[in-house]
Amino acid sequence: MKILIVSAAIAAGLAATACTASGNTERGAVGGALLGAAAGAVIGNNTGSGDAGQGAAIGAATGALAGGVAGAASDGNRNNDRNNNANRYGPNGEEMIYDRNSDRYYYVDRRSGRTYWANGEYRG
Repeated sequence: MKILIVSAAIAAGLAATACTASGNTERGAVGGALLGAAAGAVIGNNTGSGDAGQGAAIGAATGALAGGVAGAASDGNRNNDRNNNANRYGPNGEEMIYDRNSDRYYYVDRRSGRTYWANGEYRG
């Protein structure tokens, strides 16, 4: 009976984790907490005083921290890659060129040969 309850809780938690519209930090924390709680309950029940509740609480806290840290690292890498690529290339993959006089970046459209500012405005 305990296995059925733990399995149902894990399945419900994983389903809730998959439906979040938030970033990897939140999903990682929720998923880590659920998996940590399940593992802690099993370990706590089978060792020491046999207190599954205490093991679940400790496992949930540890899993939430670990999952949150891993998710934040994933969010940071994705955001850095997106920002770095957006600053280096135009919409069709053209390399950005820095204009010192205007203190702005521009690119040369490969198809038309015209120049545009990084925000897409015609440069001339």
